Order: sequence, then C-alpha cells, then structure tokens
Amino acid sequence: MEARYLIPDDYAADPAVHVFNGKTWIYPSHDRDAGIPEQDDGSHFDMVDYHAYSIDGDPMTGKVTDHGVILDVKDVPWAERQMWDSDVAEKNGKYFLFFSAKAYDGTFHIGVAVSDRPDGPFKAMPEPIAGSYSIDPCVFKGPDGAYYIAFGGLWGGQLQRYRGNKAVYTAAEDTLPDGYRCALEPAEDEPALCAKIARLSDDMTSFAEAPRDILIVDENGDPLKAKDHNRRFFEASWLSYRDGKFRFSYSTGDTHLICEAVSDGVYGPYKFDKVLLQPQIGWTTHHCITEIDGKWYLFHHDSAPSGGKTWLRSLKVKPL
Repeated sequence: MEARYLIPDDYAADPAVHVFNGKTWIYPSHDRDAGIPEQDDGSHFDMVDYHAYSIDGDPMTGKVTDHGVILDVKDVPWAERQMWDSDVAEKNGKYFLFFSAKAYDGTFHIGVAVSDRPDGPFKAMPEPIAGSYSIDPCVFKGPDGAYYIAFGGLWGGQLQRYRGNKAVYTAAEDTLPDGYRCALEPAEDEPALCAKIARLSDDMTSFAEAPRDILIVDENGDPLKAKDHNRRFFEASWLSYRDGKFRFSYSTGDTHLICEAVSDGVYGPYKFDKVLLQPQIGWTTHHCITEIDGKWYLFHHDSAPSGGKTWLRSLKVKPL
C-alpha cells in the first residue's frame, strides 16, 4: 500500500503518534525555512513551535485536523531556539510534552510541558529536566506500568559530546570535518555510541535514575561498532512492545535507514533484527510505530513535496 502524506498544506517532521481516549493524536516538529544554507548543526531548521494534529478513523484515509500551536519557544523560559523532536505521554489525566530545544548557551536539553488536554496548550516547566542532554525524547509506558524516556542524537544532536552522562568535550571541540564524520565520535573499530534510557519519576518531570546505554548487539551478542553505519544508532529513538518483546527502533542517520532491535527487557541489550524503512528523500529519517485499532503503522517523513529541500519535511504513514 502506498504511503499517505498526512499534512499536505504544512511542513512537519519527527512524528510521535498516540491514541488518547479513542482518538489518534500526532505530535510532530514544525519545519519552517530559515532562509540560510544548510548547516551541519541543523541551524537551517527554523523550528519555533509545536502543533497537535488528530486523525478521525483510519490513519490511511481519515480526516486530519490541525489543533494549532500547543507550545511556542517564547513561552519556554530556558529555551532559545531549535524546538526539535518531541513526544507526549498521558498519566492520571495529565498530558506531558517532552521536547528537545537549545538553551541560550547553545546546548540541547530536554524539557517538559504539562496540559489537561491532549490538544494543549501546554505550560512548560521553568527549567529543563536536570541532567538531560541531546535530543529526540521518546516516552514509553512499559508493561510494568512504569514510564521510561529514551533519547539521544549524534552530530547536531550533540550526543557525541557526552561520556557517562557528563559533557567531556566543549562546543569548540565539536566539529564536523570533511566527510561529515564528527571528530568526537568513536573510532571505526570502537563500540558505537548508544541512545540513552532512564525511568521517569512518578510526577513525570525528572529522571528517577541515571540514564544508561541502550546497547545494540549483533547476531553474536557483540556491541555494534561505530563503522557499522547500516545498523548502529544515530538518532530517532522509539520504543514499543509487541509479541512479548521490547522493540527499539531508530535511524542510522547518515545512511538514512530505520532499523529495529529486540530485547526481553526494557533496558536491553537489544539484538539487531531488521531494516524497517529504506532511505527516503531528504537529509534526515525519523519515525514512530503505533498500534491503532489492532493494526500497527509506521509514521515517518520525507522531503519530496518540498522538492528535496531537506529542511522542509512532510509527514507520511503506511501500514507496518
């Protein structure tokens, strides 16, 4: 079945899709043309707000409604720019928007905003999550009832600056030399950098534990190497639970694949399983996987409608 473009009259990317109270909700990032050449740090993505969208009925045919701005960067005290990927979780009748944005010192953190409704508006907490860094938060409610957050992204997402949850490189050292290979990434034969995971506090506004690695291993149980560009993590974490297994899907970034790895436990290790999506038109690949009315769907984006402008992306959906 052909993929469907969901929002043909606007540019959006990085979808997080959930079913709340029987209705399907989409929480994407919002692309706008910054009017500057493409930059390796992503500054050409002029992203200043988030919208909420809902789908009536079948995701492949149902009407999509734009519920307007649910959070603007000007209403986030600590954030200056680059409102990148986000996710929303519901707990006890409250809705929590987790989002990545750059603070005034140019460092990415993850913030939380709260609403009584899935369509917002959301009110941001005055500070980002203590100890948070990098981008692409995904919040997952496990079969144990606990909520977990996965996050991280290389290059513009700054994950390569950190080791052991601490920044060990300065922004001045974080450069992208010729060949688009970040100077702070591991050597080719070293283990690849990992996405991070932590259990959230009961009030959903802080880490309940120190983030740990989401380790992806090969068929022999060995950690994937940095040179394994077709299988190792780059960005776009997504956690789901299907057929009795925890499933971690992610983008390989520079090779533009969406891959999936499986585990018996939420913390892993996750064994590489398969490629879910081949490269799309555009500089980034980002997705989510959601069950709707007993069927699983893959939401993602590409840049075909904008003529290949990589900073103007459009949302798509197809059955998984």
